[in-house]
Amino acid sequence: MSVTLNPLRQELGDFSSIVCFKAVVVGVEEALGEKAAAIALISAGRQRGKKLAEELGLVNSAETISLEDVTGKVSDVLGTGGTRLCIIDKIEQDGDVYKVYTRETVCSAGESVGSNRKCTFTLGAIQGFLEAFLGKRLRGTHTKSVLRGDTHDVLEYITLT
Repeated sequence: MSVTLNPLRQELGDFSSIVCFKAVVVGVEEALGEKAAAIALISAGRQRGKKLAEELGLVNSAETISLEDVTGKVSDVLGTGGTRLCIIDKIEQDGDVYKVYTRETVCSAGESVGSNRKCTFTLGAIQGFLEAFLGKRLRGTHTKSVLRGDTHDVLEYITLT
């Protein structure tokens, strides 16, 4: 699946390095502090996720497309066939809670074992996508981390009423 039909840059294409992205994250954290940076990065991710749902024509589509089918679509676009933000292995729903199992997230890349790094941008991007797809407001948290011995970065979203 192609992310964009026309590349944003003619010679370099649409992608940049994780090293540069991580430098932005660390720079924003240093400038704003960890909490304010997390708010900004989650917000930026949410905007990206909402735009992604719009581009794929999946806004308010939860009634017509299964969670399993939409998982495949978003995984393709954010994974190896797209922007390479992360690999999404599965999305589970338990009542008002959605659990997203990710790995090789851009946020965890290059971090030391035991790091307390949270997947802020990735959390926001998936949250924005799910909010647009479901037509619901969500609150996300990063509950498990590959940096602390888990098999996945697990991102949990609870429906707000």
